[in-house]
Amino acid sequence: MTDSSAGPVTDPGGSRDVGPVSVSVALGKVRPVLRGREAEQAALRTVTERAATGDGAALVLRGQPGVGKSALLDDAVAAAQDAVEGTTVAVLRTRGVESEAPLPFAALHRLLRPVLDRLDDIPAPQARALRAAFGEEAEGAGDRHLVYLATLNLLSEVGGQQPVLGVIDDAHWLDDASAAALLFVARRLEGEAVALMFAIRDDESGAFDTPDLTTITVTGVAATAAGELIADQAAAPIAAHVLQELVEVTDGNPLGLIELSRALTADQLTGQHRLPDRLPLTERVERAFLDRYRKLDGAAQTVLLVVAADDSGHPATVARAAAALGAHEDAFDAAEESGLLRVSTEGLMLRHPLVRSAIYEAATGSRRRQAHRALADALAGTAHEDRRAWHLAASVDGPDPDVVAALEEAAQRSSRRGGHEAAAAAWGRAAELTLNPHERARRLLAAAGANLAAGRPLETDLLTRAALVDADDPLLRAELLQLQGQVEWNTRSLDDGYRIVCHAATTAAPHDPAHARVLAMLAAALASFGARSADAPDPSTIVEPPAPQAAPEERVAGLLLDGFTAVIRNDWASAATALRRAWDIPLPLTAPPLLHSNLAIATMHLGDDERAIRLHDRQLQHARDASAVNMIEHALTRGVVFRIATGAWSEAASAAHEALLLDRNLGLHELVALPLAELAVISALRGDATAPQHLRELDAELEQRPPHGAVTGIVRGLAHWAAARQPDVTPSTGLHHLQQIDLPVARWLTALDRIETAVRADRANLAEEWLDELRAFAEGTDMAWAWAAVHHAQAVVGDGDAEENFGKALEWHAKSPRLPARARTQLALGEHLRRHRRRTDARVPLRDALDTFESLGAGSWAERARQELRASGETARRGAKLVATGLTPQESQIAGLVREGLSNKDVATRLFISPRTVDFHLRNVYAKLGITSRTELAALAGALA
Repeated sequence: MTDSSAGPVTDPGGSRDVGPVSVSVALGKVRPVLRGREAEQAALRTVTERAATGDGAALVLRGQPGVGKSALLDDAVAAAQDAVEGTTVAVLRTRGVESEAPLPFAALHRLLRPVLDRLDDIPAPQARALRAAFGEEAEGAGDRHLVYLATLNLLSEVGGQQPVLGVIDDAHWLDDASAAALLFVARRLEGEAVALMFAIRDDESGAFDTPDLTTITVTGVAATAAGELIADQAAAPIAAHVLQELVEVTDGNPLGLIELSRALTADQLTGQHRLPDRLPLTERVERAFLDRYRKLDGAAQTVLLVVAADDSGHPATVARAAAALGAHEDAFDAAEESGLLRVSTEGLMLRHPLVRSAIYEAATGSRRRQAHRALADALAGTAHEDRRAWHLAASVDGPDPDVVAALEEAAQRSSRRGGHEAAAAAWGRAAELTLNPHERARRLLAAAGANLAAGRPLETDLLTRAALVDADDPLLRAELLQLQGQVEWNTRSLDDGYRIVCHAATTAAPHDPAHARVLAMLAAALASFGARSADAPDPSTIVEPPAPQAAPEERVAGLLLDGFTAVIRNDWASAATALRRAWDIPLPLTAPPLLHSNLAIATMHLGDDERAIRLHDRQLQHARDASAVNMIEHALTRGVVFRIATGAWSEAASAAHEALLLDRNLGLHELVALPLAELAVISALRGDATAPQHLRELDAELEQRPPHGAVTGIVRGLAHWAAARQPDVTPSTGLHHLQQIDLPVARWLTALDRIETAVRADRANLAEEWLDELRAFAEGTDMAWAWAAVHHAQAVVGDGDAEENFGKALEWHAKSPRLPARARTQLALGEHLRRHRRRTDARVPLRDALDTFESLGAGSWAERARQELRASGETARRGAKLVATGLTPQESQIAGLVREGLSNKDVATRLFISPRTVDFHLRNVYAKLGITSRTELAALAGALA
């Protein structure tokens, strides 16, 4: 067995988190034996054995301090060779360290340090991101999800050579960045030869939240095991009633049993004297440790306080700091002899976290500050700038410019490495130590922005509110308000977010009109997707229009503002003019990202399909190049809307599946509703048997997590559209759903369905009202698809000659990429002609409609066209038989990407999984389809579309 331990981990001579351990001697070899832990040991062995067969898993041990979690992890490592007979297991170890909470990826670095020589085996962008996260490259880490994926792939590569056992103790104290990376990996071990084992305290989880991981709660031991354990430790025999009382007092906690039995006198153990009054277990054990600490001389106490203040286990650092406080080498011997300090080749370790809390909390504030200052001085001139900055921060209790400067530098380093939580903490602490209100507000803004990047909206909101109290500079206030508004519309209220952004624009307008114009444009964009507030000004009145000779960025912002404002007023002619002018202005890549994204978003309002797909595909490519997860998801899902309209349903389904898997793989649950809604619509339009299942999944998601922000209207619109298109839905029920669609973007997508359904439900007045609305849009925008829909709808409601209207609709369809709408008009024309006994004339449009529907995979529409052809006297051919695959969504997505020619590594990068996971699913795909190669899979493309 290869034990690649890294950093200060459990002392091989005994577990720091004492479990029910005694020592047996066999063949001259000392081996720890656990008492009463057979069930837990078996569970841990199973995890290791699964990893050896390529079926990786993660397991969490949860329990009180001292219950034996660390001992179980040590036993799992020791038993790994026996559990996996004939196989060498690579053991990687790390632990959470409370003092390292502000140091991004510190624990992850210790875990992976022994295998970092394998970094060249993973994709170069991931390797660069991981090196940057560990501070080994100056270039920033980029999107932190790339660091997570690099961690997964590095462990996967090692697992390809030998099973990997990763052991993470004290996971509740992991730094936030390490916790996020390890949770990402722990949830993606299917098909990997990797096992991860975590130990976490019952009473705290920190950043390590594990509701979806298999968890074993480790409780106290029974009386028999407790008696054996105490007998190994105590010098005197223990009376049965004393044992029973100790088990009750400690609830069978092994550390409590050992420490209390050691602290009791022989008379108390034998029952001659009564036990002390009851105390909570933690307090009792801490007091036992503290009593031992107080018996030491001052120098030994100093050593232990320095170790408690540092908790990193670096001997040289601790020695320099202790010496500066008057404690020299012999003091270390006294501390070690007390049993409170363990010294090994791996570093200095306090016996248990309760030792640290007891010693650290018992020290006066001034003594703690002295210890931290000594540690900061000991780290001066070393590579540990971040650790030094935090010791400096703990060494002062008031403003200090030098400490603030060190913290700001640490925050910037953390930000470059993708440690956004650590950066937020450093900027936040720097703000606490800042007297100047403006500088304090500026640092709080930086902390808030880092929290937003870390996906912590509540903390972002709290910090922006605190900063606004101090911020007197208008532009700084505008930045804070913009950030606050972003949190608001994304997590709570679209209307309140809109109001706050309007306030930000108004605040900036007198001082920076160009920036104010971008903010006003953003506010108008939110309003164009349904945001409203009686307390907010009209965004178009906040700032003057830019001069004709202004920079392209200013002119584009002004035109987008005009366009969105016109959309809000339903002034479609003005909206189309402004938006088209904005699209015609070349915008440099250096322009504010808000302008680029809103140029693409604006295409939704006019239904400019070709431009929309082009802009979103370009956005997607840039996002893929940068591995920017949120922008990848954004571009994928927005592009799907236009692919639904144009009939590129296979591409749309593939993109929506990719976005959905990305959201789920990365835990971005708040984004799941939109791709789910898109898949529900695609399956409903196709008439798939899976359509009701997709809708049920969508309804469950919307009930659990209602959509927020600008996507609210489009998600709800798509959900109602999918519900209205379900099989066997009556016209009245379908109309009920379609009447709930109020966002114009969704109303244009569903225009034909709404009008046709209103007619079938005998709501002619409503159909006429919706037709007038559609006609006003077509007249204002002159969009070909809109005019085609107008003429089709006029034929349906009986406004003019039906055949003439259908003919005009087809003329407009020829100028539009919306194939499904064209085929529906061809079908409607064929039906009209057949009903009027012109069966021969009906066959041409019906054949064309059937061809299109079959190419789209629109089974229900194709069958309707086929029946009409039969009724016209023509024998309609049966379309290609679709293959029922039984593939899971992830298998389907992987199969689709492989059919596109992507390698396993490319597919893995797309879906943020490892290549071995891709290979695992691909083998399942082959088995389910009865094929053996990529060539055969490619040949099934048409049948599986």
